[in-house]
Amino acid sequence: MQISQHIPRSPFAPVPKAPEGFRWTEADLTDLDALVDLEQRCFSGDRLSRRSFRRWLTAPQDIFLLAWKEQQLAGYILILCHRGTRLARVYSLAVDPDFRGRGIAGWLMQLGEQHARDSGRLYMRLEVSSENKNAIRLYESLGYKQFGLYHDYYEDHSDALRYQKRIRVFHEKTQQSAIPWMCQNTRFTCGPASLMMALTSLDPDYQPSLQEELRLWREATTIFMTSGHGGCHPMGLALAARTRGFSTSVWINQTGPLFLDGVRDETKKPIMTAVHNDFCAQLQALDVPVHYRDIRQQDLIDAFREGAVPIILISTYRMDSKKAPHWVVMSGFDDECIYVHDPDPETYGQTAIDCQFIPLARNDFELMTSFGRTRLRTAVIIHAKATG
Repeated sequence: MQISQHIPRSPFAPVPKAPEGFRWTEADLTDLDALVDLEQRCFSGDRLSRRSFRRWLTAPQDIFLLAWKEQQLAGYILILCHRGTRLARVYSLAVDPDFRGRGIAGWLMQLGEQHARDSGRLYMRLEVSSENKNAIRLYESLGYKQFGLYHDYYEDHSDALRYQKRIRVFHEKTQQSAIPWMCQNTRFTCGPASLMMALTSLDPDYQPSLQEELRLWREATTIFMTSGHGGCHPMGLALAARTRGFSTSVWINQTGPLFLDGVRDETKKPIMTAVHNDFCAQLQALDVPVHYRDIRQQDLIDAFREGAVPIILISTYRMDSKKAPHWVVMSGFDDECIYVHDPDPETYGQTAIDCQFIPLARNDFELMTSFGRTRLRTAVIIHAKATG
């Protein structure tokens, strides 16, 4: 399901004025040849292929705008709008060399921001080569702020500077935490990767690794899941954190074994039930609190303000149409959004750049944190180790 919610244009965002003699249109497949020709004229490397252009021209959720001088294509901007989030990303921007210096790039950026804002996006992100000084000046003049760096990102081995701009302005300031992002190494270890992010942010001496990721999965796994390998049980993740010396608590809005409703093989259910019961007994023996009720957004925010790191189970259905449970890490909040680190770039079909501080609008977040027919809500709150 694709979330569709119209948000009125901000009164602080006037319609961008076109450079004299230029007009814009939305791109479609009839523009394919002109786009391929323009790409060849603009770039010597890191070009979009004809196949890539065709793909983006048929992606309905994305924004693809063209600048024209009479019947000649002068430039384009391609913006990706990730499903289930309020985040947009400038994927490519190009202006014909014959038309540069006329303000077309800045105009296209403002048009793109307007379209992204009207589609409900809150932030625009982009990457730019550290060697592209003109582009950097343009982005900074438009209010983009650098928030990251990727080394050896482009074909010519130049670094990519990561920029971000909030395209809908609110008075409240976002509260974020310096949580490192980590990529899961398998399709079934989102829980361990999320836990390693939390533990690393809370303890600089903690050492994440592939071996640790797999070890955590073995400690926390449900054995079976809806299909394939088991995922991680919230009690199992809490137990793994506790045995490593961290204080933790679990929130679950149901008391019985989890994830059974998605399992068709009846022989798997007794195993999953036994695992659940064993986790319950171990947590009770260690006096780890388990709260059997819905965890509210305010509960997560209160814990975050106190310096804890919440790990939250979401459904990725609104992102990739898959009915799969998935663990993410809360990395910030403000009055409009909850922000998360997602350990799986494949959730968005893009790169790691898109998986950090992802803004999820509060209403969207409320839907995404309800999983399956039982509407399971669960989270694990990790606190720093006690000192002294």
